Amino acid sequence: MVPALDAHVALPVGRYVLGEPSEERVVFLGPVTIGRWPVVNAQMRAFVEADPHRVSDALAAKLDDPQLADHPATDLTRADAEAFCTWASARLGRGVRLPSGDEWEALARGTDRRPWPWGDVFDEARCACAESGWGWTVPVTAHPTGAGPFGAEQLAGNVWEWVGDRGDDGWGVVRGGSYLDTAWGLRSCRVQPADPARPTATTGFRIAIEEGVMHDG
Repeated sequence: MVPALDAHVALPVGRYVLGEPSEERVVFLGPVTIGRWPVVNAQMRAFVEADPHRVSDALAAKLDDPQLADHPATDLTRADAEAFCTWASARLGRGVRLPSGDEWEALARGTDRRPWPWGDVFDEARCACAESGWGWTVPVTAHPTGAGPFGAEQLAGNVWEWVGDRGDDGWGVVRGGSYLDTAWGLRSCRVQPADPARPTATTGFRIAIEEGVMHDG
């Protein structure tokens, strides 16, 4: 199944405890709607066809493979993800951007500080990870039981995801872990710096809509 571009869930207004156990902090967030799933190849293909945007050869090959239409779009730079957001803004008639790291983490942890989106105990059957031995990306709808507290899926494993944060050194930030990561790397509080100009097969993204609430389409 290829998700609709406006298939999103709401992050409620509230205070959320975020960060590593020894560095926790309280932040006030919401309301914002964020993609229920990462952006998939079919959606990225629609963007590239509408606004001929140059992407990596690896991503271009994936966009041409119908069997990968519902897999998360990868092999893209942060600039590619931001360009997609600009296109999606016009397509949806709303402001679209990358979610902030805090928004992403709150979406995964909820109000009960859970270490993984589904709860306190790691379960390799709920995600694509090193322990489950998938070895590559899977369709974004493959693990519905791995959904977070607000209904967003694929927040642990499958692919890392670009978020809106930038470090002082200009590097970007990714969240969530990939199919190559173990339970420790898939924790919702894990923050990983990444070169924004380096596309990899393990990094994708999801979008956030700035105004109003859009329900699953």
